[in-house]
Amino acid sequence: MAARIEHLVTSGQFTLDGGTWDVDNNVWIVGDDEEVIVIDAAHDARAIAEAVGDRRLTAIVCTHAHNDHIDAAPALADLTGASIWLHPDDLPLWKLTHPGRDPDEHLADGQVLETAGTDLTVLHTPGHAPGAVCLYDPGLATVFTGDTLFQGGPGATGRSYSHFPTIIASIRDRLLTLPPETKVLTGHGDATTIGSEAPHLQEWIARGH
Repeated sequence: MAARIEHLVTSGQFTLDGGTWDVDNNVWIVGDDEEVIVIDAAHDARAIAEAVGDRRLTAIVCTHAHNDHIDAAPALADLTGASIWLHPDDLPLWKLTHPGRDPDEHLADGQVLETAGTDLTVLHTPGHAPGAVCLYDPGLATVFTGDTLFQGGPGATGRSYSHFPTIIASIRDRLLTLPPETKVLTGHGDATTIGSEAPHLQEWIARGH
């Protein structure tokens, strides 16, 4: 059976720099009836485990280490036996949430994560966070952007560990080079496409210089 993308929304809180905000997070499950990958284990390990069901969870991939994207990762790993993957540049952020538990594996730019016939290529896209990554699968014509790119613009860069010119460069060099029909599945909110975002992203790029 061909790989498919499943979507779960979980709710919780994002905390950084002394502030706390209520948030809804997109959790993406990619795979088939036998095995899957979870992208961003947010807030509710049991709900995510129930969505995975009796399938083999091969990896829990973190697009970045803000607490709302990783808070359920260790519990989900304990429930399923899956490994947690994170880009090492985000370890300082990770340790703010999980000081006693390290990720199991490090993501690297250009690395390919395979499951159920999908090939998710890791694109290091710093800016929202130093170790932020996107995951691109040309076979699914989809890129999972975490908080790097949303419908309507780039992710926030107003808090610690973030940098506006860097996220603009990441979007310009790593995402706008993808085919315009590529579906953009984000860490929060609605989906979009590269082609839909490209025109107004040019305005953000102009502001990023």
